[in-house]
Amino acid sequence: MAELELSELQLVAQRIRSFPDFPTPGVLFRDVSPLLKDPAAFRASIHLLARHLRAAHGGRIDYVAGLDSRGFLFGPSLAQELGLGFVLIRKSGKLPGPTVRALYSLEYGKAELEMQADALEPGKKVVVVDDLLATGGTMRAACELLGRLRAEVLECVSLVELSSLRGRERLGPVPFFSLLQYE
Repeated sequence: MAELELSELQLVAQRIRSFPDFPTPGVLFRDVSPLLKDPAAFRASIHLLARHLRAAHGGRIDYVAGLDSRGFLFGPSLAQELGLGFVLIRKSGKLPGPTVRALYSLEYGKAELEMQADALEPGKKVVVVDDLLATGGTMRAACELLGRLRAEVLECVSLVELSSLRGRERLGPVPFFSLLQYE
């Protein structure tokens, strides 16, 4: 890893804070709020993700898709950095017009993601972004949703990965990349 890239990664890592026992006892919450407050750290996170995607996919990406809601914080900036458009993957009931939906399981029930039916043309190549990968359920549902629109998911990326929850395994053959990994 180049020295500049390492210093950018250290800056990003320094801006992720932890809250024990939030939202429930036994959970260590990783908070990206300090990173959003620091323009240099935020810019570094976007540069690092963009650098990875350029190296992995060159100019083959057509769109960046962001997950509701924190994927909306990073996705548009990443898309701009790559010179691409951005598409929304929302929680159910938030989009006008015809939509396509995917149901997924949460630890406490079920939820749905949706996209506008005309958000992507068939065959478009997409990268999915979110702030954090935990169990992988939401990211997997996003990949399924994009598949229903006949898009090709090239990769999923996040700033933070909670590796002990093994969320990347739920993504199956879709490659996954994260800037920071925590147990």
